[in-house]
Amino acid sequence: MAESLGKGKKSPKVQHNAEETEEGASREEDQGAPLEQGQVLFPPSFSVSEIKNKQRRHFMFLRWKQQQRKEKLAIKKKRKKEREALGDKAPPKPVPKTIENQRVYDETTVDPNDEEVALDEATDEFAPYFNRQTVPKILITTSDRPRGRTVRFCEQLSQCIPNSHVYYRRGLALKRIIPQCMSRDFTDLIVINEDRKIPNGLVLSHLPDGPTAHFKMSSVRLRKEIKRKGKSPTEHQPEVILNNFTTRLGHSIGRMFASLFPHDPQFVGRQVATFHNQRDYIFFRFHRYIFKNEKKVAIQELGPRFTLKLRSLQKGTFDSKFGEYEWIHKRREMDTSRRKFHL
Repeated sequence: MAESLGKGKKSPKVQHNAEETEEGASREEDQGAPLEQGQVLFPPSFSVSEIKNKQRRHFMFLRWKQQQRKEKLAIKKKRKKEREALGDKAPPKPVPKTIENQRVYDETTVDPNDEEVALDEATDEFAPYFNRQTVPKILITTSDRPRGRTVRFCEQLSQCIPNSHVYYRRGLALKRIIPQCMSRDFTDLIVINEDRKIPNGLVLSHLPDGPTAHFKMSSVRLRKEIKRKGKSPTEHQPEVILNNFTTRLGHSIGRMFASLFPHDPQFVGRQVATFHNQRDYIFFRFHRYIFKNEKKVAIQELGPRFTLKLRSLQKGTFDSKFGEYEWIHKRREMDTSRRKFHL
């Protein structure tokens, strides 16, 4: 019985598989190149959302993304070979489109040679600092009854800003704190607010004439939470880098951050504080230079790190009831375009 089955005709199932194999081989010949193991060709009108089974849909989505990456890499290699073949006659590389370089032009963008801007900056509230008439002295405080994470953040922030002092409020209102700061020659007041034991806001008030800026704070990382961090900061005065503050409002915010630090950095300490503005988000990082040799330089993050988003800019010192605001972020009116930025 077994011999007759072996010598006889193929079963319908085996015959069907053989036909599929022949069709697959003919399809490979038509395409001109064999398929790699595990590679799947999706039709142009393929849509993963049409698959009802969730696990199957997720699996096919991963396969589809993998195929897209392979096609993109193949095109990149092809273009590279063409550029090498053309040599000096190769056309310049196209500039990729990003939200930053497609930014909507702002009328308040500052021209470095603008005389009006130079005159305004020579007479604004920060002019005594930039004329070296005042020495920065910073008071860092918190909201009422701060938790341990906020307290540690204030202590680490005071190590980044020279000549800064941390005091806890003990129920005092900011209106009562500001006159005490002026009497003790403080030039700036920083208030760290928290919600659910997490720092979520920062108020920066320049004394004695303002202005006062309110920021939303996010992505706070303390020193122990940063991977490959360096040793604790030293007492050397750091360099300050202010990047991408291009509008009149951005200039005011940048000058406010600059006035927190002393004029003459001590390059021996190799420490640098960076305020980088990107899409109206201000990223703060604190690094140390590491000179490996005469040509190679590396940086090591010291912490802490956080991100700020400007909510309002108020004239004068902090006054929540009768204060006059220069700028307030109104989401429904201002965030009409993803390519519109204010700083």
